[in-house]
Amino acid sequence: MKTAVAVSGGMDSLLTLALMRESGHDLLAVHGHFLKPGADREPVVAGLDRACRELGVPFHALDLHREFEREVVAPFAADYRAGLTPNPCAVCNPRMKFGVLLDAARGLGATRLATGHYVRMEEREPYGTLLVRGVDSLKDQSYFLSLVPVERLRLAYFPLGGMCKRDVPAALAKRGLEPPLPGESQEICFVPGDDYQTFLVRRGRMPGGGPIVLEDGTRVGRHKGLWRHTQGQRRGLGVAWTQPLYVLDKDVARNALVVGPRESLDSPGCVAGQVNCMADPALWPEVVMLQTRYRQQARPARWAMSGGRLRFHFLEPHGRPTPGQVAAVYTQDGAVLGGGVIEESLRD
Repeated sequence: MKTAVAVSGGMDSLLTLALMRESGHDLLAVHGHFLKPGADREPVVAGLDRACRELGVPFHALDLHREFEREVVAPFAADYRAGLTPNPCAVCNPRMKFGVLLDAARGLGATRLATGHYVRMEEREPYGTLLVRGVDSLKDQSYFLSLVPVERLRLAYFPLGGMCKRDVPAALAKRGLEPPLPGESQEICFVPGDDYQTFLVRRGRMPGGGPIVLEDGTRVGRHKGLWRHTQGQRRGLGVAWTQPLYVLDKDVARNALVVGPRESLDSPGCVAGQVNCMADPALWPEVVMLQTRYRQQARPARWAMSGGRLRFHFLEPHGRPTPGQVAAVYTQDGAVLGGGVIEESLRD
């Protein structure tokens, strides 16, 4: 049974390749060109080809930039135009890495896929095999994988799930391996310099400005585009008021940015659509642990499913979740029960 290893050029995927080779797996390596191939990628491909030859693993470079544009980049821009704040990494995993890339690897004869994600797959009663947080709490990427169908994750290997990121450079040096891309990747791979506003302006057709209003409708300023703002934002509003103001909501119908004081940011819950259940909801506990941002601790919430959407009610004070971001559902001990895309924050 042949396994494909997804290699990006970074240290995590290169160590994954080495560990899988040492474990005796029959391997091939796949490198997906998610961005349009250019001269800047040639050293990366050459370096990966060299590393794979040293390890005795066949290497395949796949041009997937058209699929990436269709599945990730275009929806990213469309979501911002619709007043959302999307999470492209969480979209990329189900659609590209465990979608298009896995299917391409199958076409090359592989039946499974290994990646450098810091997560684990474990048996958890009564749910079966589930995605579980990685050992390194600072690097755990289960949040970004919560939208991937569990059937696809059960075809995956995650050799780094039990490791800490700080140990990776030494592990590579011990094996005499040097990644073509030694540094960390930027937050959004297709946005130069992580400047999403400039990126969106260059793509064109972004909505224009409108009023900034308080919750009671009082006009306090003017914004330059709802897509330039996100819930909870304080800086950059350009509004002088008697107290600090924060972004509470985006009223797309009126093209109005709704702001208010810090205490108005708390929300009793949220609603999520595009639900991906990794375990049968009939088996979920009454209270789950809900994470609505990557850099956030999961917090207890009650839940209900209706019409294919999940409705959550927080058990303790919680900042207003951002529409477009991911709501990842966990057990108390860090297993992922499912996930969805936040559609709205509850107000009462």
